[in-house]
Amino acid sequence: MLESYVQNYVLLFILLEIYEIWWQKAETLLGMLARMYEHYYKSVWLFLIMQPTFIFSIGFMTLSNFNIYSVILFGLKASDIVAKIFLIEKVFVEKEFSEELSVMILAPINKVFVYMGLLIYPSLIVATLFKF
Repeated sequence: MLESYVQNYVLLFILLEIYEIWWQKAETLLGMLARMYEHYYKSVWLFLIMQPTFIFSIGFMTLSNFNIYSVILFGLKASDIVAKIFLIEKVFVEKEFSEELSVMILAPINKVFVYMGLLIYPSLIVATLFKF
């Protein structure tokens, strides 16, 4: 029975992560930030709603009684959101960024990098549910 819960949580998370990859997908980090800024500009709450794995991680962390792996999952997702907001603010709001940042945001994104979350995050869910 526990295995079906694990499968359901992992499957739900993978579907939500694929959705995030789909709507954020771009050739460069600047392209990704531009797509995210469209939602951020309308409302920060809309931007957060468009990050369903972040919402999932909050709920999963509370359901698992703050298991260390679920807290790590939440921490990674929260730091991801904070980094995105920081970059959006720097690039689109303040419009002040260094030459190094401009080189970084214009560089092409490796396809493997985009899908890394599909490997890392579900393994934390499995570790939480089996209490490794």
